[in-house]
Amino acid sequence: MDRFNLVRESFMKKARPVDTPEGRPSEYFGELTFDRNKMQKYLDAKTFYALLECIEGGKPLDRKTADGVAKGMKEWALEHHVTHVTHWFQPLTEGTAEKHDSLIDYDGQGGVIETFDGKALAQQEPDASSFPSGGLRATFEARGYTAWDPTSPVFIQDDTLCIPTVFISYTGEALDYKTPLKKALKAVTDAALPICRLFDPSVGKVFSYLGWEQEYFLVDEGLFAARTDLMITGRTLFGHNSSKDQQLDDHYFGAIPSRVAAFMRDLEIAGHKLGIPIKTRHNEVAPNQFELAPIYGETNLANDQNQLLMNLMHTLARKHGFVVLLHEKPFEGVNGSGKHNNWSLGTDTGTPLLAPGKDALGNLQFITFFVNVLAAVQKHNALLKASIASATNAHRLGANEAPPAIVSAFLGRTMTQVLRKLLEVPSDTPIEIAGKKGSRMGLVEIPEIFIDNTDRNRTSPFAFTGNRFEFRAVGSSANCAGAMTTLNAAVAEQLLDFKAAVDQELATGKSLQVAVMDTLKPIIASVIDTICFDGNGYTDEWKAEAARRGLDTEACVPEMFKAFLTPSSLEMFARTGVYSEKELEARNEVKWETYAKKVQIEARVMVRMAINHIIPAAIAYKASLLKEVSLYDEVYDDTDGCATELAILDDITRYVEEVRQRARQVEDARVEADAIEDAYERARAFADIANMLFALRKPIDALEEVVDDKLWPLPKYRELLFIS
Repeated sequence: MDRFNLVRESFMKKARPVDTPEGRPSEYFGELTFDRNKMQKYLDAKTFYALLECIEGGKPLDRKTADGVAKGMKEWALEHHVTHVTHWFQPLTEGTAEKHDSLIDYDGQGGVIETFDGKALAQQEPDASSFPSGGLRATFEARGYTAWDPTSPVFIQDDTLCIPTVFISYTGEALDYKTPLKKALKAVTDAALPICRLFDPSVGKVFSYLGWEQEYFLVDEGLFAARTDLMITGRTLFGHNSSKDQQLDDHYFGAIPSRVAAFMRDLEIAGHKLGIPIKTRHNEVAPNQFELAPIYGETNLANDQNQLLMNLMHTLARKHGFVVLLHEKPFEGVNGSGKHNNWSLGTDTGTPLLAPGKDALGNLQFITFFVNVLAAVQKHNALLKASIASATNAHRLGANEAPPAIVSAFLGRTMTQVLRKLLEVPSDTPIEIAGKKGSRMGLVEIPEIFIDNTDRNRTSPFAFTGNRFEFRAVGSSANCAGAMTTLNAAVAEQLLDFKAAVDQELATGKSLQVAVMDTLKPIIASVIDTICFDGNGYTDEWKAEAARRGLDTEACVPEMFKAFLTPSSLEMFARTGVYSEKELEARNEVKWETYAKKVQIEARVMVRMAINHIIPAAIAYKASLLKEVSLYDEVYDDTDGCATELAILDDITRYVEEVRQRARQVEDARVEADAIEDAYERARAFADIANMLFALRKPIDALEEVVDDKLWPLPKYRELLFIS
């Protein structure tokens, strides 16, 4: 089917009817998860309480209890016609992995029965050498283990019981995202708890919370299939901008197209059944770009839900004739997609630690955690940037819709003034912070509104938004665990240092207020003019200012990854028990290798498309123009009347030759880079090739504007972005 028929077909597609289940979402929410209600129903009391102690208190499950849990799970699963079971884990591929095993086993009488016991629930042995490991596992060292994570509910997808697990090597190193995340969460809760008890001795536990905002694009599956670059790399490697894209800001929060709304409803229903509390949906800024977000949740569970949801999005989009694009920059010239990670801490008493309190003591606690988070971000700003860096996110960071590749923190005018004031007053001064000021707009129809004591700054990668920090630099396709592991570990280290310093102050007989403030003031003085920045992060002046402040301004992704191996990073991860030096070295090998391979694939695709698609189309148009000029000359014995055709021929000849030369340069550089053995050096070589791809793109985009539209072989931006 040619491009024009594909476009026509995409416009004719109608929204599929949504198979909405009967009842309200609250009635089928969590229907396919083995949550506490299911535990109570399918487990005996002793097994149920033993499992709760494991989930809430971290106590290990004995084999008898595990068998009891497996028995109840099997009963529930069979009622949902489950035939297989899998350990669902998150290897270093950025995605998820699963190996399905049937529940059947011989019954000893020539037939089979369904079996599932505690051993199958608790552990499996996937081939660890077949996943990225950075050298931790070789082909002849294949053994690895997946182990059940009871804090994340088991769920059902289609006919399979899915058990969230960690993934470790035979020698104990983490081979996944979940294992270090859980260690980081334990580190930050353990470090925060003693500080909380200074203010409220009744606090029993501290929680790390995550609320992610998932941005994505939808394109028609027929047009997607006609773009080799989209299919293989997830982004358009070339394509001239549409005459109209997002410049009118008319797509943002606009009416959701019916076909897209049908997909969204299906996604929400499926998500709710799996216990994912999807709350928000809307059009984003770029055409065919959208966003969804859930209710806040504990970080480990929220991260699992995001991974599960991304898989659901791909599956359900196809049913509606769409393909989901999670690449951070699938289209040049319009906004890319991020996954803003809203992060906070709270206690089991219901107290948010990053929001002003109800009294002076509560405000002192808030300032304590607020300032220590800033100190952690200041100390490890390069590391936090490295945690969100990738070959794909590099295309998004620094553009006009995304924060720059410099980590700073936005506080807003009110909180900046509060910190400066705290440096001026005596340490025993009670802290009073106005929460929200009531304001009336003078219109009867509009109810009373509230003005937050913080603004928003889209140029800030780490912004305080009232009761949480929003880590805006995380990429759309990323596993949130990468950024959340680093952030929680960095904050844990800072809290440990802070508690030790406060204890020394308290030992001198100072009051809690004075001891805390005397410890905080030097930290405030350090962060306020270093990591805190409320201005425009897009300007060249800020880049220069950031460098003067000592912030990391590195823009090359392979270089960014080196931040994981600096002495301060190695010490922080070792002290918090999150990563060993061996694990960090291995993960950096994986990061460099992944970066190189992604750019390598793009280079291969782009060169082949340039040679097999673009140049033939241009030559075909050139041939038709030459034929026209030749006929004109034959009739009139003159080519003066073909000035336009001749000018276009000159342009095509020049652009085609530039494409050919640049494609050859890219191919030669790729072959040379492929031969480099050292992972870092190879990644650096491919970073140079990534810049060469931009140069190759320019003449191809110029040809798209010159070549006859009927001859252009690929769907254009105006077709890809305006089909819904």
